[in-house]
Amino acid sequence: MAVTLTGSGIALGFSCSPKFSKRPSSSSSNRRCVKMSVSVEEKTKNFTLQKSEEAFNAAKNLMPGGVNSPVRAFKSVGGQPVVMDSAKGSRLRDIDGNEYVDYVGSWGPAIIGHADDKVLAALAETMKKGTSFGAPCLLENVLAEMVISAVPSIEMVRFVNSGTEACMGVLRLARAFTGKEKFIKFEGCYHGHANSFLVKAGSGVATLGLPDSPGVPKSATSDTLTAPYNDIAAVEKLFEANKGEIGAIILEPVVGNSGFITPKPEFINGLRQISKENGALLIFDEVMTGFRLAYGGAQEYFGITPDLTTLGKIIGGGLPVGAYGGRRDIMEMVAPAGPMYQAGTLSGNPLAMTAGIHTLKRLSQPGTYEYLDKITKELTNGILEAGKKTGHAMCGGYISGMFGFFFTEGPVYDFSDAKMSDTEKFGKFFRGMLEEGVYLAPSQFEAGFTSLAHTSEDIQFTIAAAEKVLSQI
Repeated sequence: MAVTLTGSGIALGFSCSPKFSKRPSSSSSNRRCVKMSVSVEEKTKNFTLQKSEEAFNAAKNLMPGGVNSPVRAFKSVGGQPVVMDSAKGSRLRDIDGNEYVDYVGSWGPAIIGHADDKVLAALAETMKKGTSFGAPCLLENVLAEMVISAVPSIEMVRFVNSGTEACMGVLRLARAFTGKEKFIKFEGCYHGHANSFLVKAGSGVATLGLPDSPGVPKSATSDTLTAPYNDIAAVEKLFEANKGEIGAIILEPVVGNSGFITPKPEFINGLRQISKENGALLIFDEVMTGFRLAYGGAQEYFGITPDLTTLGKIIGGGLPVGAYGGRRDIMEMVAPAGPMYQAGTLSGNPLAMTAGIHTLKRLSQPGTYEYLDKITKELTNGILEAGKKTGHAMCGGYISGMFGFFFTEGPVYDFSDAKMSDTEKFGKFFRGMLEEGVYLAPSQFEAGFTSLAHTSEDIQFTIAAAEKVLSQI
């Protein structure tokens, strides 16, 4: 169920098994965890990022800002960026040996846990046959059939290599199909770093404090129309002012790039109606929400079927991947079936297809999304209750394995509401949680993710850490 809230447990040791278990640990296992909690306190006192600092300083001479994606530089939270060494289950380990309960999950893909044994075994077998052919492989058919059977809007699919590439392709396709160049996006929604999308793009630029990106020509965004998220009246006005010129509406059905923001029922239903009435295509960017809110994504969860959908992250099981798909009559415009050109050397490569197939197999098992909902509810409620208990203005919510919270009374319905958050306080909270062994997204304007590998012990450990940190800031 979707929950929006306004508004502690026992600190357990890292010695607890990170392996997935739907059932609470046995009493002997619980005793073992509590016994080891002393070592966790000692570990917290000895927390250091010296090796990360050395590696990051070296990286700054090699890569812009020392990273290959801006949010990793911790610009919006301050402190020393963490250089990771390994991941397994619900845990990350950095090069200094610190271990963290992870709620970033590689920004969403790790929904069954990091380095899943079955996925790794399947990848090892696939690699024996080769890593890329530049030609069709049977695995593409298998994953395509799984995606088509799961996602209500998708009758045909094209695999690409990233969410950005998927959104670039789907916008070109929508323009080709409708013959209209203007499209509507929503403030705070991020659809990758293609020129047309870098207008009021949420966390993609909010992390840097930039309203837009230099280097994007005005001509590239002249047909990009924007409206506040959850404001159906603003959308109606845009259609009225641009009669017959708007070919598409694209949105994150649940925003993950302004923090976690859910749609009002009248908003998402209204978009479906308005697009039909005006001959425009409705596009759901489900790079984050696909296979996370439900097996069929946000469109299954909300019961709204768009014309086109973009996917990424989870469908590659942690390997680089993206996809766009939709109605057959629209997708048949994509080359070589039709005139709309798009191509990719590594698209549909056997490694990404293998990881995606085995991840979706796991997600299709009974009880998957009920478990994600259970632990995410426990986590979100626990953090918000800790905030209330320690006197902080906080609000937040969750759906299935996706959650978020803001340091503001709320409620938060759009990016302007999200920007009312106390980002300085969030930075202190983030750094405190890091020292306690919890890795959150390093920005107030990013959603968090749980996985099937997270245990009840992980959740209680996190809530206890949150209460401790919140009582100190």
